[in-house]
Amino acid sequence: MKFIDLDKPHRELKAKIDRALRDVFRRSDFILGKDVKLFEGEFAAYCGVKYAVGVSSGTDALLLALKSIDIKAGDEVIVPAFTFIATALAVTYTGAVPVFADIEPDTYCLDAEKLEEVITPRTKAIIPVHLFGHPADMARILALAKKHNLKVIEDAAQAQGAVYRYRGTLKKAGALSDAGCFSFYPTKNLGACGDAGAIVTNQKKIYDKLLILRNCGRTSHYEHPVIGYNARLDTLQAAILRVKLKQLDAGNRLRRRKAKLYTRLLTGADGITTPLEKNNAQHVYHLYVIRSRSRQRLCRRLKKHNVPFSIHYPIPLHLQKAYSSLGYGKGDFPASEQAAGEVLALPMHPYLDDKAIAYIARVIKNG
Repeated sequence: MKFIDLDKPHRELKAKIDRALRDVFRRSDFILGKDVKLFEGEFAAYCGVKYAVGVSSGTDALLLALKSIDIKAGDEVIVPAFTFIATALAVTYTGAVPVFADIEPDTYCLDAEKLEEVITPRTKAIIPVHLFGHPADMARILALAKKHNLKVIEDAAQAQGAVYRYRGTLKKAGALSDAGCFSFYPTKNLGACGDAGAIVTNQKKIYDKLLILRNCGRTSHYEHPVIGYNARLDTLQAAILRVKLKQLDAGNRLRRRKAKLYTRLLTGADGITTPLEKNNAQHVYHLYVIRSRSRQRLCRRLKKHNVPFSIHYPIPLHLQKAYSSLGYGKGDFPASEQAAGEVLALPMHPYLDDKAIAYIARVIKNG
């Protein structure tokens, strides 16, 4: 049993991927080649936005998005205390200060009700994270951002294809804010065969800045009006992503079906909380994350029965040594700290066998 199966999708798509890679080698356009431009157009259309810019990783997507809205040293950017550290690192790389806020205990996404209390005159932006594949409460976050004249950058690294109903219209994660940032790390629902990322936006000004920022700050081969970055999406990765993008919705549907089976079989399990999907959102289950009040005991049981699992973010960001200078302490963000001590991810991928899910559920319920 595998926690995630990266081999099978590549075996199924081998002929198409091989053909795509051969075309890149034939053209030898390895940097900002034809497939990068084509993927950007296809991914923008998929997300329902005007523009997409391919970059070298999800972290670089966040960094460049922040730079594109002029975040600079001394500014403050609000991020959730419970997420992967790259969300905060991107803020730090700009010279700005990450300001942590607590999460909703049921979705693990930024709690809009807790945001206003951490806004200061130096706050310039908010980064909601669509954690584990469930969209954050963007309606309330966007309303608060408008009230305080703040920018919003979505961290959609784990939410390719997730949907949120906003003002009666279904919107893809990443398409609701000033810019949406994606990671195509190999384990993601849409994964490359290495590091890769993208930024989507409807704003031409941001798009134009991103094109310059990702390519060493240049407007022509040797003209560099701004300090930029070597953060381009590799053409080979773009070619692979173009093939795999066509399978994303089918893969997400399978993930949702398998999550539904997990939830049905685990309902009533003692001390176990299954994932929540809010009425205005469509979860894509990058991870199927349960909570256990006795996580250590559950881990021992899963190991005994050869069930793979993963614990994500056992140390929330405000308690990480890297951010100790910010002065946060234990107890500052109770929902984040409780989640860090209780969450556990079970195997989840489109090829997960239903019998395996039934077996995992029996192990959890019966020992």
